[in-house]
Amino acid sequence: MKTLNFYLDFISPYAYLAFARLPDTLAGHYVKVNYVPVLFAALLKHNGQLGPAEIAAKRDWTYRQVQWLGHSHGVALELPAAHPFNPLALLRLALATVAEGNPGRDACAAIFEHVWQGGHDATDPERIAALTKMLAPVRDPVGGEVKVELGNNTDAAIREGIFGVPTISVDEKQFWGFDSLPMLRAWLDGDDWFDSGAWEAPARIAVGAARRKA
Repeated sequence: MKTLNFYLDFISPYAYLAFARLPDTLAGHYVKVNYVPVLFAALLKHNGQLGPAEIAAKRDWTYRQVQWLGHSHGVALELPAAHPFNPLALLRLALATVAEGNPGRDACAAIFEHVWQGGHDATDPERIAALTKMLAPVRDPVGGEVKVELGNNTDAAIREGIFGVPTISVDEKQFWGFDSLPMLRAWLDGDDWFDSGAWEAPARIAVGAARRKA
């Protein structure tokens, strides 16, 4: 049985979309999925990048596109009242729902829906309190143990070369983004494209020009 690591941050609409459609992608395959919460902002900082919502024109396009993608793929998606937002409380809550390790799919689904359904403020204290009560965490979401665990998850993801969410890692291969789900499915199905050398080819491409950093 293959094990997939699904790296996620609830701030990402693409992670929500990929999470929602993952069962269809995996249909017919006997696999285990680990849902691994990481702090997307830390991945961006490590790589010197801005998030899509931090670039004005890209922000508008991102919100239009994810609404269209939800519509076209049959996934209920409404933009939250404010975005981007600080997702730390939600990431830590997810980890606190289990005594150790990574949260289950049901807990992640509840948190994704908290953010991406209803058009509400994802960080509203009353809503988070209600969500916490519903999920009944077995550890303190604001405790030091959970905070360290989230940091460790994020640091481990950086060491593995994870640069964004969602990323699904399996068989030492990484599939980034909602639009990579068909590619993931092809790998699991044994598509012979992966034996063609195309996967390895990018490492042989020289950098022709590089912009100077300001």
